[in-house]
Amino acid sequence: MPSTDHELPLEMVRNQPQLAPEILRTVFGLDMPHSYGKATVTSESFAGLNPAELRCDATVLLDDPKKPSHGIIVESQLKFDEEKHFSWPAYVALFRLRHWCGATLLVFCRNEAGARRCAEPIDMGHPEWVLRPLTFHPGMLPPVTDPAQARRLPELAVLSAPAHADGPHAEAVLTSVAAAIDRLSGDTGELYHDYLRARFSDTARKLLEETVKIADYEWESDFAKNHIARGKVQGEAKSVLLVLKARGIAVPNEVRERVENCTDTDQLERWVQRAAVIDKAEDLLS
Repeated sequence: MPSTDHELPLEMVRNQPQLAPEILRTVFGLDMPHSYGKATVTSESFAGLNPAELRCDATVLLDDPKKPSHGIIVESQLKFDEEKHFSWPAYVALFRLRHWCGATLLVFCRNEAGARRCAEPIDMGHPEWVLRPLTFHPGMLPPVTDPAQARRLPELAVLSAPAHADGPHAEAVLTSVAAAIDRLSGDTGELYHDYLRARFSDTARKLLEETVKIADYEWESDFAKNHIARGKVQGEAKSVLLVLKARGIAVPNEVRERVENCTDTDQLERWVQRAAVIDKAEDLLS
């Protein structure tokens, strides 16, 4: 079963095809034909070969899908696979034959070591015919520090944020990626948010949560609004338990569960006040 590390970059391209030409422009300095025009994601399979079918992960057509000016073959690679040195050239050649336009091979890698290994030139045997895969990892992307830019292309902000969340631009990066998540629908917002939390340090995760709570712009998405409300509730529940702990009052599991599962902020605020004066945790719920 494909892992999240493999599938998420592809899901980002499917959600926002413009991500592929933007990475080629940003990381490799390539001027894609009309790269800010229409970009359409497609799925390519090439039958009648040995093996019977070759299927690349995703492809992006630039300009009119019926007469594209250029194509981008997108692959997600977690580690080096020697077989790809034989299938990748076939993808490029067959794509060119099918669409009558040039094609660029872009390979998403998990880290620098994988990107370096997958970028090894592929010598086709014909004089001067060498395919050099364009491979990259998130650390090659520049930090996205402008919330407006992050809203225009959320996937780019989400993909680059883990590499810069603990750097000199951490606060601006996290503010921007929070704005990017706000641009997304509920399911996608949850998916990207989980991706970020899994890759952020503890410090970056805490700063992201605080950023979501105090950012000075109007949140738009239901995901962001619900996330802010959930964060407030979790903060109040934590305060109740911290006050009891500071006073040396033991908290039975049933009381702890009642506090942690409470979603009423008014009730939690009352419990914070009671936690400062009661003698035992059970009195909190009286």
